[in-house]
Amino acid sequence: MTRQMEILQDDFGRALAVVAHPDDLEYGAASAIARWTRRGISVGYVIVTDGEAGIDGLDPADAGPLRQKEQVASAGIVGVDDVTFLGHRDGVVENGLSLRRDIARQIRRYRPEVLVTATYEPTYRMGGRQTVNQADHRAVGIAVLDAARDAGNRWIFPELLDDGYEPWTGVRHVYVMGASPPTHAVDVTDHLDAGIASLQAHEAYLRGLGRDFDPDEFVRGITAMAGPAISARHAVAFGQIHLQGV
Repeated sequence: MTRQMEILQDDFGRALAVVAHPDDLEYGAASAIARWTRRGISVGYVIVTDGEAGIDGLDPADAGPLRQKEQVASAGIVGVDDVTFLGHRDGVVENGLSLRRDIARQIRRYRPEVLVTATYEPTYRMGGRQTVNQADHRAVGIAVLDAARDAGNRWIFPELLDDGYEPWTGVRHVYVMGASPPTHAVDVTDHLDAGIASLQAHEAYLRGLGRDFDPDEFVRGITAMAGPAISARHAVAFGQIHLQGV
């Protein structure tokens, strides 16, 4: 039996997606972002690392710049031209004050109403199995929730005021990819091609996986599973966390 979800309403003007690595957003969420940008919503990306430890056969010094380049190209396919890399070390991201400050700075800069991030739970379901969540995803997801509040409090990280970043209390919701259970979904039936192409743009990373992986099959498969929950052919599912008034 398909779990029913609410339709995620396109009633916001700006969204900021904050994830650990280049390619994290492209495993499904990019199709939703393509829909939003085509409807005139401004979307920015904040990538905490350069993904330099993500290709086994490529030295991090070479992999980092290459993955940055692929991420910028991927973002452009779905209508995103604001991409910021925070430069934290891939694979060993720590959820601490430095990360919270860096993310809060970007929230104050971009001033979104919606944040998007990946699940911070220790495990998640993939292909019918419970899978261990990568450590960076867990650290970044929690830091995003904390930074959303930090961004609105002028007395937390007051040094951001000295840099010209005024508090921002306008974040209404955080939408979490891979949440279990998901609560909301976006109909992406008409935006799959852009979402698939954005994942395909990570050519070096996908080659480095060392196994057969079909981005078209993957994106169509996961979105087809979520679609019936909102009576759509294809949908991207999120968990909604309410922030305003907390």
